[in-house]
Amino acid sequence: MVKKIKVLADNQVARNVKESTQQIWLAGLGAYARAQEEGNKLFEALVKEGEGIRSKTRKVADAKVAAVVATASGTWDRLEQMFEERLTGVVATLGVPTKRDIDTLAKRVAELTAVVQKLSDSQGGAKSATKAAAKPAAAKPAATEPVAAKPARATAAKKPAASKTATA
Repeated sequence: MVKKIKVLADNQVARNVKESTQQIWLAGLGAYARAQEEGNKLFEALVKEGEGIRSKTRKVADAKVAAVVATASGTWDRLEQMFEERLTGVVATLGVPTKRDIDTLAKRVAELTAVVQKLSDSQGGAKSATKAAAKPAAAKPAATEPVAAKPARATAAKKPAASKTATA
């Protein structure tokens, strides 16, 4: 009898295992079929979620880039200003005239040219009257007319600006 019970128990265990195996197989087939049906839906949902994340990430990245650009721009402006200040200092040390100096000199030369022109015109009128009076007296020597003295040239050359040498 023990053998019969054992055989019956073995058959029942085998049947239970067989049923469990069939249920697992059917569950796998059902999962596969459902995954096939809902796979497209799941894929589309994942794509939409990915697009949302991408747009959020892009906004954050754009904000960071804008902040970096603003910081770099400010730094660049400060660097440019420091460069201009140092260059101005070096140019001043070397004695190179600035644009303002050259403009001032050009204005002064224009003023002096106008004064010289005015003097020249007024002397030109006086000279023509003197020449008209001097024509009848052409037989007399020209020594009676005073000769304008030429301005003396400066013989001393300009001394160059003393160059400053840095001693360390």
